[in-house]
Amino acid sequence: MPTPIIALVGRTNVGKSTLFNRLVGHQLAVVHDQPGVTRDRLYAEVGVGGRIAILVDTGGLVGAENDALIDEVTDQAAAALEEADLLILMADGLDGLTTADYRVADVVRTTGLPVILVVNKMENTADDLYDFWALGIGEPHRISARTGYGLQSVTEEIMRLLPDMGPVERQPDETAVALVGRPNVGKSAIVNAMLGEERVIVSDIPGTTRDAVDIAVDYEGEPFRLIDTAGLRRGAKRAEGTEYYSSLRTIRALQRADVGVLVLDAAEGLTKQDERISGEIEKAGRGIVLAANKWDIIDEMMAPDEDATGAQVRRAERTTKRDFERILRYHMPYLDHAPLVFTSALTGDGLKELLDTAADVAEQFARRIDTGELNRTVQRAMQQHTPPVRGSRAFKVYYAAQIGTRPPEFVFKSNDPALCHFSYERYLRNKLRQEFGLTGVPIRMKIEPR
Repeated sequence: MPTPIIALVGRTNVGKSTLFNRLVGHQLAVVHDQPGVTRDRLYAEVGVGGRIAILVDTGGLVGAENDALIDEVTDQAAAALEEADLLILMADGLDGLTTADYRVADVVRTTGLPVILVVNKMENTADDLYDFWALGIGEPHRISARTGYGLQSVTEEIMRLLPDMGPVERQPDETAVALVGRPNVGKSAIVNAMLGEERVIVSDIPGTTRDAVDIAVDYEGEPFRLIDTAGLRRGAKRAEGTEYYSSLRTIRALQRADVGVLVLDAAEGLTKQDERISGEIEKAGRGIVLAANKWDIIDEMMAPDEDATGAQVRRAERTTKRDFERILRYHMPYLDHAPLVFTSALTGDGLKELLDTAADVAEQFARRIDTGELNRTVQRAMQQHTPPVRGSRAFKVYYAAQIGTRPPEFVFKSNDPALCHFSYERYLRNKLRQEFGLTGVPIRMKIEPR
């Protein structure tokens, strides 16, 4: 089910970040009295009336015109409007209406999206809100983002206006693979090489692909959906608004995929941005495959002299790949379970292996394990490695069961969850992965009292 997007908009310093934190349930956005503190947009999943939505905190559409970064902030906020399904327009009840509020309202009305107007900082005043009807948005809601006052009516309005996105149409047994990564690492080129035709724009200009493109194909008789996504860039202050717009599309693409393929530029090496994007796949709870693309450049750089034998060439290639993987695993130890494939979109090398690996990970992603076999594995693991002990009490697991798939989710009924140290929980998770071959798949575990 696609996740709707709610964007918080308004002029600077009306309390958008405070409301964002209140709705999310904990402080993610920077809150400060200085106008224009929120430079970049923040995203978080929120639960509203039993539904999940992505809440986007934007910088001010207008205001703080003396800020050197105001153009970039405005671009980011405008990008949020392009992708949103519902808008929350916030004004400041203590300041009253300003020219900037009218300017924001003018922009909001042009979107044609449903809008909820909230007037903030009203916890200590009974002043009427008649003036705010002049914005032409609709009924104003009196709230306090700081205390939570008035948010019940706003939540009810969100539930009423939030669109029903409907399920993604997919073929039975279809494997959906989303290619994600920094701009210009070769995602579109890989898709084109797999298809054998120019079905997706390929360009040397970073960030050419702005939208996620779904392509349904048959691979060796099996239905596949290849999702080519826009490049995810670092959330830098001077990033273009269209790049943030692309980031939202990428997050949505991961939500409808079984497997996320993190495409890396082997010639450039690993970057902090690669690590951040891998975290997005983990957060989305999807299977993951690592693709070291442009390996043809590495082969060319490391080519042995003309007198080298075939065995020497193969040995040099194995050593180079081993070194690359060692560095990768060092910087991404949390992805030690993710398979790594070396590819070249230019020559086609590794692309068949990439699809085969993605199909294997997708199969494990949806796997259901027999309860008896699961419990026998857990008991063997606890016999092989003594459970944690606190005082005279040792951690015990009475029963284990799989309670979900996509990704696999397990519950362990125990004598006392507090006795299970996180390192022992990690040990049990690794045992499940080792025993059942859950390669490239996140494993979710709940340890509960019996």
